[in-house]
Amino acid sequence: QVQFVESGGGLVQPGGSLRLTCVASGIIFSHYEMGWYRQAPGKRRELVASISIAFTFNYADSVKGRFTISRDNAKNTVYLEVTSLKIDVTAVYLCNTIPTSSSWGQGTQVTVSS
Repeated sequence: QVQFVESGGGLVQPGGSLRLTCVASGIIFSHYEMGWYRQAPGKRRELVASISIAFTFNYADSVKGRFTISRDNAKNTVYLEVTSLKIDVTAVYLCNTIPTSSSWGQGTQVTVSS
């Protein structure tokens, strides 16, 4: 059974930073491109960052220069460093494979507020 467990979110002030963590199970992690997605209230879920099996990266234009994705295949884990946080990044952040599996974790809430 495929599972993703996200953690690391929280309430931060504008300009702050967080490190989000996602641990995957039920898949051969190193065989999959991985992505971080976010869903803000009233908006569609969007892909914000991805990392391939060859460790190449892609970012949504809205987060370039502020978010950094990485992975540790030995730990079945993908990370997302989020810096210079702005209020518009408030959302639930989730990880999944690319293309996505049907299994989604609960995500981790990131709230940016002064």
